[in-house]
Amino acid sequence: MKKLLILTIALFSFSFAQAQKIGIKAGINYSNIAGDLTDEANNEGKVGFVGGIATSIPLVGDGFLSLAPELLYSQKGYQYRDETFKIGNNTIKREGSRGFNYLDLPVLLKVNAGGLFFEGGPIASYLLNINDKTKESINDIENNSYTELNKDGLTKFEVGYAAGLGFMAQNGLSLGIRYNGSFNKLANDYNGNDLMNARHSLFQATIGFMVGGN
Repeated sequence: MKKLLILTIALFSFSFAQAQKIGIKAGINYSNIAGDLTDEANNEGKVGFVGGIATSIPLVGDGFLSLAPELLYSQKGYQYRDETFKIGNNTIKREGSRGFNYLDLPVLLKVNAGGLFFEGGPIASYLLNINDKTKESINDIENNSYTELNKDGLTKFEVGYAAGLGFMAQNGLSLGIRYNGSFNKLANDYNGNDLMNARHSLFQATIGFMVGGN
């Protein structure tokens, strides 16, 4: 996996060297998990941060078609709804969220049409870490916990896809929306739970600025 991560960064470095436009972008993810899930009704979307470096490599002279590699830090995950159960005379309520933090490398083909652009292509993702935030109450006495979880059994290197659209002004300021999906399941072996059938699914909204403008 480390070799794949090094290769991913090397590919982006090559793209960075070839780029005629370079900039930054940041925004939010609204993510959840999808797939053949037994507890899908208990999951809800989770908001996370996304941000990093964006580049543009023209493929034709008039700029109508370009290649857009990016290197992004991306927070994905899901929330699990409140569940209530009793153990003896105690009433226990539990809710929380699970966060997956990734290094994403989208390499998108972009069609530029007078400021408006359409984009689509593959994404390579490397899992940096995973965490769990839980709020639990026993007989209305609350206890909050934050735990860094082990990555063993999880899919650390994923391949996915993205498609979106946006607008870039002449001064280089841009707004974009995008859907990201994954071809890989989140886990190969993870305590026999739903992560073995789950894939990331998210919508992304960003604002950015490119040196060189439109």
